[in-house]
Amino acid sequence: MVSDDLKKEPTPLFRWLILLFISLAMFGNYYVYDSISPLADLLKAQLGYTDSNIGLLNAIYSLPNIIMVLIGGIIIDRIGTRKSSILFSSLCMIGTVMTTFSGGEVILMAGGRLVFGLGAESLIVAITTVIAKWFKGKELSFAFGLNLTVARLGSFAALNSPTWAKSLYSEWQGPLLISTTMAAVSVISVLIFAFMDNRARNVFKMPPEEKPDKIVLSQIFSFKKSFWYISLLCVTFYSAIFPFQTFAVKFFIEHHGLTREAAGFASSVITLASMIGTPLFGIYIDRFGKRASLMILGSFMIVPVYLIMQYAPVDPRWMTAIMGIAFSLVPAAMWPSVALIVAEKKLGTAYGLMTMIQNIGLTVFNFLVGWANDISTADGITDYALGMWFFSITGFMGLIFAFLLRKQETGPQKNGLEMGHDELRKFRPEL
Repeated sequence: MVSDDLKKEPTPLFRWLILLFISLAMFGNYYVYDSISPLADLLKAQLGYTDSNIGLLNAIYSLPNIIMVLIGGIIIDRIGTRKSSILFSSLCMIGTVMTTFSGGEVILMAGGRLVFGLGAESLIVAITTVIAKWFKGKELSFAFGLNLTVARLGSFAALNSPTWAKSLYSEWQGPLLISTTMAAVSVISVLIFAFMDNRARNVFKMPPEEKPDKIVLSQIFSFKKSFWYISLLCVTFYSAIFPFQTFAVKFFIEHHGLTREAAGFASSVITLASMIGTPLFGIYIDRFGKRASLMILGSFMIVPVYLIMQYAPVDPRWMTAIMGIAFSLVPAAMWPSVALIVAEKKLGTAYGLMTMIQNIGLTVFNFLVGWANDISTADGITDYALGMWFFSITGFMGLIFAFLLRKQETGPQKNGLEMGHDELRKFRPEL
């Protein structure tokens, strides 16, 4: 074992390899989550599922995380990112297998999605915490951006699977076999990360692993105002994006007359645009700041797109491209900002709480929009207008929270979210 005095800082290559493997874990996770949307019409045709049933498969993923993801964040702070990542990725694998081999029974399939959800969101919290710890004070926003790019590549692959895995779409179970493989990729990637992270403690000079303060739930409400504004923006913004994607392929097929392949691509444009944009915006943010301002811009962009897709005869791919740019701006600024607001030893809890609030919105909106579509269906034809109004109003609420965040961050109690790299170093020398 090398003496602590002789140890060097982790090399950039080592840090980027850590990022690669935890991003591959996210890739598998995102693929499994988005594997339901391209199946929606098959589930309806072959198994007799209603839109409420389809909404349930994603809503029940979020449902346990109203509580579990906060517990997961506390677990991460208590047992560390290595053990917690292995635990949560294993739950993801178990849930995916249950869904795939459910026999098409809605209760069993929903049970599998619930178990997957128990692990998936907490795994995302663990990985987010890993990035914050390995890249804090370095290329933090860029690292988050690259991580999200690889993760969303999983979504892009899933949404376009009707094209590249067309032969498996003759029946509902075929595409889910791919999702089981992707869950296995996630587990293997986490195991490689855990080995590397453990080795880094022996080889490199690393910050001491602080024992966290005992978490008293009432103390959570002492988090700063900026954290709460970000959390409220998170739930409203994501509630306007992810539940839309639950029904997007079906919406594009039925409302815009696209084929399943074209509808899958139109939905994936959101992901494709964000894959390109997120790391680029991350580079800009690392250098120039303007985090709250970019969250305002991204929130503003999504407000009109749903109503345009509902009422205007436009190619939906243009609207999903705009959504994708917004989906780059907001997360690239939002997730790294938490690391500037919350102490490192409480980051797991903070990200867990933020994700818990997010999942309340995702649970409610997947149920709500599924219900709205069902009550708006007559003679097998669905009028999607009510759901689109829900999404647009939710986007507007996110815009309000983004404005409140910027107001806070330009006042005397600012945390440096609007500051660029050099100014932030002077304002927060501990970074």
